[in-house]
Amino acid sequence: MSKNPIHIIGGGLAGSEAAWQAAQAGVPVVLHEMRPVRGTDAHKTDGLAELVCSNSFRSDDAENNAVGLLHAEMRLAGSLIMSAGDANQVPAGGALAVDRDGFSDAVTKKLEAHPLITIQREEVPDLPPADWDQAIIATGPLTAPSLAQSIAQATGADALAFFDAIAPIVHFDTIDMDICWFQSRYDKVGPGGTGKDYINCPLDKEQYLAFVQALVDGQKTEFKQWEGTPYFDGCLPIEIMAERGVETLRYGPMKPMGLTNAHNPTVKAYAVVQLRQDNALGTLYNMVGFQTKLKHAEQVRVFRTIPGLENADFARLGGLHRNTYINSPTLLDASLQLKSRPGLRFAGQITGCEGYVESAAIGLLAGRFAAAERLGHAASLPPLTTAFGALLNHITGGHIVSDDEPGKRSFQPMNVNFGLFPPVEAPKTEGKRLRGKDKTSAKRHAITSRALADARQWLGLPAQTAEAAE
Repeated sequence: MSKNPIHIIGGGLAGSEAAWQAAQAGVPVVLHEMRPVRGTDAHKTDGLAELVCSNSFRSDDAENNAVGLLHAEMRLAGSLIMSAGDANQVPAGGALAVDRDGFSDAVTKKLEAHPLITIQREEVPDLPPADWDQAIIATGPLTAPSLAQSIAQATGADALAFFDAIAPIVHFDTIDMDICWFQSRYDKVGPGGTGKDYINCPLDKEQYLAFVQALVDGQKTEFKQWEGTPYFDGCLPIEIMAERGVETLRYGPMKPMGLTNAHNPTVKAYAVVQLRQDNALGTLYNMVGFQTKLKHAEQVRVFRTIPGLENADFARLGGLHRNTYINSPTLLDASLQLKSRPGLRFAGQITGCEGYVESAAIGLLAGRFAAAERLGHAASLPPLTTAFGALLNHITGGHIVSDDEPGKRSFQPMNVNFGLFPPVEAPKTEGKRLRGKDKTSAKRHAITSRALADARQWLGLPAQTAEAAE
């Protein structure tokens, strides 16, 4: 039986993986890649799945690291990106790093050789035509302006962002609640709120002045020439505000008004850092107004000087950079399909995920979902307990909408991390109560073992035996 092809726009990691998954399911694919007909400011070659920044896929530890877990799930799903990465690995300790040229060549050759995949080197300037009834847009953070404009027109002017203004996100269980406390400013009860919707970290005058100086002195990253400098007053980096005057932050995101320290009600804080719940699970909190261009190591050093965050574990660090992405929780259904146009899916970084592996994973899911529909089946969604499901849930609706800042985009791109998974209790050891790092490690092992078991079941694979796990 002949089948109409699935059209995939974009030959990066997400588009390449989507094409492979759909073709492996027995569905023909047309993969549209505009390079070399039209280049980008970041790409250097016309190879598929070209790595434009680092050559690292980050940690490969599937027991203790969420991205390592995602690696493992992708291998179980027959990922082209992971097999090409494994075949072109270079030494990098516990991380999976690859020879970038060998990796891209391997992906390109595999796709070119697949009998069900046709690669067309052409720009697709607009949304797919109606007769492309199954299509995937996987054009990444450097989506061509004409296509980006078409997406914006189809989805609404505020549905497409061209820059990330990212504030750091902290794992809730690493915040010291003996120092911090829950309270909304002036105990205001917003929609769905309780009047205790923020975590507050108090600073005295000496701590505040030292913090401001650390922001000013800290090492910053620079914009690439092609990014420009998109500062605007509603989204200034925290260090730029600090440079405008020592009191600026105290009258901005760190204002102490309307807050009373539950641990020491008689002492008024000189300044306060607020954190707001970031996901529906309540496992992640973002630092309000703390978008920053500080280098990552500097962020960890400086932000851990904030009282209550001395031992903070960051699920994501801050940034401000070029990244075209859509407001996925509003626009997409649970299978990455545009709600207003069935059959049209988005995949990769344009959906609001960060990282090579995360982009490829969302491409993998989009390819599987589209192939299933082409074959007359309903898309099978991965369990929320898996890395696939946790990342997909973040993209399609796991975040918290900000009710107290009407009109502000609350959805931000993110790497996979353990804060996106449903909580699990650390297994109890006979006669021993786990604390600190031992408890964290045990909880992570419980999350990863549950995830891999559920992923195998979702993929229709036999359960792993104890002997095979060793």
